[in-house]
Amino acid sequence: MAIATATSLGVHVGGRPLFAGVSFKLEPGDRMTLSGRNGAGKTTLLRILAGEIPAGSGSLTLEKGARVALHDQRPPLQTGVALGEYVFSGRADMLTAEADLQRLEGDLPAGDPGTMRAYAAAQERLEAGGGYRWRDAVTAVLRGLGFDPDDLDRPLSTFSGGELTRASLARSLAGEPGLLLLDEPTNHLDIPALEWLEGHLAGIDAAVVLVAHDRWFLEAVGTSVLELEAGRARFFAGPWHAWRKEQAARELALGRAIEKQRAEIARMERFVERFRYKATKARQAQSRVKKIERAKKEALSGDPSDRRSLSFSFEAPTRSGRLVLALEDARIEAGGRALLTGANLHLERGEHAVLVGPNGSGKTTLIETLAGRRELAAGRVRRGHNTKVGYLSQHAETAAGAGTVLEAAQRETGLTGQRVRDLLGTFLFSGEEAEKPLRDISGGEQRRLSLAILVASGANVLILDEPTNHLDLESRETLEDALTRFAGAVLLVSHDRALLEAIGSRTYFIEDGELRSHPGGWADLMRSRRERQEAAAAETSAGRRDSREGSAGRPAGPSKNALRRVAALEQQITAAEVALREVEDELADPAAWSSPGRAERAGIRHREAKRTVEQLYEEWERAQG
Repeated sequence: MAIATATSLGVHVGGRPLFAGVSFKLEPGDRMTLSGRNGAGKTTLLRILAGEIPAGSGSLTLEKGARVALHDQRPPLQTGVALGEYVFSGRADMLTAEADLQRLEGDLPAGDPGTMRAYAAAQERLEAGGGYRWRDAVTAVLRGLGFDPDDLDRPLSTFSGGELTRASLARSLAGEPGLLLLDEPTNHLDIPALEWLEGHLAGIDAAVVLVAHDRWFLEAVGTSVLELEAGRARFFAGPWHAWRKEQAARELALGRAIEKQRAEIARMERFVERFRYKATKARQAQSRVKKIERAKKEALSGDPSDRRSLSFSFEAPTRSGRLVLALEDARIEAGGRALLTGANLHLERGEHAVLVGPNGSGKTTLIETLAGRRELAAGRVRRGHNTKVGYLSQHAETAAGAGTVLEAAQRETGLTGQRVRDLLGTFLFSGEEAEKPLRDISGGEQRRLSLAILVASGANVLILDEPTNHLDLESRETLEDALTRFAGAVLLVSHDRALLEAIGSRTYFIEDGELRSHPGGWADLMRSRRERQEAAAAETSAGRRDSREGSAGRPAGPSKNALRRVAALEQQITAAEVALREVEDELADPAAWSSPGRAERAGIRHREAKRTVEQLYEEWERAQG
């Protein structure tokens, strides 16, 4: 049965249509990605689906009783509560069921039928939501998104903005909704968390609608695409890459149709111009005039919306020495804590390298040091002959501060007059847009301005920290093309795996406080790691098999029946120990002690599980002889 069905949804903003005719049906397991330029209405559609704002037209039908969760970029409102309390509150149904059970347990001895039925109903709700171990599932979500157990008791007010965004995502996922709405869920996630999220979304029995600019993520997760463009909606059933291929073919065909139509209009206009005043052709010319007017009125358009797109390239850099940057036996610290020790890095002329590692491992601190923004605690940084470094921070400081876009560009580049306006025009700041105050520009505009300043710097070494932040999908691809063609050296930090794979020919990675190097791209590093893990697992398995075979070859030992009895007991012991650990884990949960009845039952189960393990060990010792 469909969880959500939309029929001809439409919205008007300021008297003008934002989008119209949005129709789709979502069933459990469907994961629909929303595509469209900034301002096309993607976030508005998510909020309509969440019931936060009404649609102007059309209808939306949700499955009866379906829970809906929306994760967007708005931070949590309850900053005074602890992380654990905030995230666990996403399962209000389970908290209510537990509270009902606790309240009713004291009345059970009276034997009232109504109380017995209410208790059974609450027990059924609890079991349907995952049973007494539902908290483990929530904790697994927090762990997957990079939170430690110690974080659960910290107030939300002590977390950074990025961590609060992850907390909001954790709460939405932990709620196990039937309809999950995600607006830029990949923001502030490192690569391990991104990969965990991909696997989690692929495995849940829910309908998902999401907006993201991470191409790798879209391909891994999406099963369909809803394209919002120029006020129109188009649904595509299939993975993201198939939609992009279909979109490119459609735009190519549309371009050819437009060219053909324009050529026909031009041909008719030439006919009218030549024969308008000839008596023998006057009537035919007048007929062509009407056809021209009708053709222009019905003319195809590639897109009536703003079709401007980012398009730029780096100029050929000045030639540097062979070695452009070197980090030698370096110790890098932050806040008095050592992030890296004994670190070495060598970047050569024209080399494109990428740097990866978990959040908090020291990537930004390292590249700030290489860019000359921080001092080393030990070791040294060397720059090669004729090296000019251009640095782009993830916070785009060069595009912040006082003044206008134009003034910032003049201040940072030294360009004036038409030259600086031409530069800004390339990055979509034309006319009045160049006069916008920096305090009023969006994150995407700030990023475009910082890129414009970087392009004008003439650097032959680019050090980039999360350059795709706030860029839409088309702009990310333009940046990728420009970096791929750049003849200078690049050191890139990014969570955009498509960009990492396209740019990097060498991968530096931070692991266990050490900086390591892999002579290949990011995907090659991941493949190499998987192969090593598989080889290690196979070697361990082979070692166990050899050990068993060697033991079997000994001349003396227990009989075959005795060996089979020992093996069976060992399997039973393993299962009994697992059961004992599960009971002990349950007893470690304060909820197990929420009422005398629950505590007593848990205690009985624990004693029985412990006795079973002890008895099996006694039998195993006797079987060993």
